[in-house]
Amino acid sequence: MEKYGIHGLNQLQVSEHQCSFSGKSGRCKDLAESGSQFCFWHDPDVDKTGEDVKERLEERAKNGQPMDGFILRKANLDNVDLVNHCSNKPFQLINSDLSRASLHKAHLYRIDLSGSRLLKANLSHANLHRANLSGCNLLGVNLKNSLLDHVCWGDKLFQEKEAEANPENAAAMYEEAEESARNIRRHCEQQGMVATAGHFFYRERVFHRLQMPKYSRQRLLSLVVDLISGYGESPLRVVMFSLGLIFVCSFLYLLTGIQDGDTIVRFNDSAGLVQNLFYWLDCLYFSVVTFTTLGYGDLTPLGVSRIIAASEAFTGSFSLALFVVLFVKKMIR
Repeated sequence: MEKYGIHGLNQLQVSEHQCSFSGKSGRCKDLAESGSQFCFWHDPDVDKTGEDVKERLEERAKNGQPMDGFILRKANLDNVDLVNHCSNKPFQLINSDLSRASLHKAHLYRIDLSGSRLLKANLSHANLHRANLSGCNLLGVNLKNSLLDHVCWGDKLFQEKEAEANPENAAAMYEEAEESARNIRRHCEQQGMVATAGHFFYRERVFHRLQMPKYSRQRLLSLVVDLISGYGESPLRVVMFSLGLIFVCSFLYLLTGIQDGDTIVRFNDSAGLVQNLFYWLDCLYFSVVTFTTLGYGDLTPLGVSRIIAASEAFTGSFSLALFVVLFVKKMIR
C-alpha cells in the first residue's frame, strides 16, 4: 500500500483484469472474465450461442473500439446490424472466428471482415454490399440470396495462400480453394454478376490444375488452355496468341524459305539489311494469309516450310473459331 498508494493499487488491479489478447489492432482494452485471462469476446471457453450475443455485439461495435480476433463460433447473429450509421468509417470485425455462426439476414454493408474464419457460416439473405472479405476462410459458407455487389474478395483466397506457404499440404489446400471458388461463382451467377462469376470460374480451373501431378500431361494441357484462352474467359488471350504465332511463323518461313514465282524468299547473309527486311515482310504476309486460311496462291511454301504452313493453318482455323465463340459468349453475358 505504501509502495503503490491508493491510486497505484487501483491501476494495478485494473491492469491485472484487462484482457490479455493482443492482435493486429493492439491489446484488447476490455476487462477479462472472472477466472479467465480473456474478455467475453476473446475467451474460447465462453458460450456464445445465447440470444443476447447479437445485442451485445451491436453495442460493442458502437463504442468504436477495435473488434479484432473475436471468437464467435456458432453464435446466433441473425439480423445483426453492424452498419456504422454514425460515420463513414465501416465497422471492423477482423481476424475473428465466425465458423458455423448464423448471420441470416445480417446487415453487413461495408463491414470489414478481412482475415476472419467464416467456415460453414450462414450468410444467407445477408447484405454484404461492399463488404471486405479478403483473406477470409470461405469454405462452405452459405451465400444463398446474399447481396454480393462490389464485395472485396481479395487477390487470393485463404486456402491459396496456405498452399503457397505450405507446399507439402498444397494439394488439399487447392482442393478447398477450388470448392470455395466454385461456391462463390455459383452464387454470383445466380445474381447475374457475370464478371465476378467469370473471374472465379477461372480461379476454379487454376486450382483444379494445381492439384494435378506437377509434370503430368493433363496439367500441361490445362496450362496450354489457360495460356491460350484463360479457360474460355479471355478472348484477348486468343488474339495475343494468334499474333504471336503469326510472327513466330513469319521468322520460321524466313529461315526455311518460301517461293514467289521463280524467286525463293529466304534470309541471305550476303543480302543487305533492307533486302532481308523485305523478305521478312513477304514472309509475314504469307504467315497472315496462311493463318487465316485465305490461300491467295501468290506465295507457296517450300520444303520444311510446308509442315510449318500446314500446322499454322490448322491452328489458325481453330483459333479464329475459338475467338468467335468467346467473343459471342462475352456479348451474350
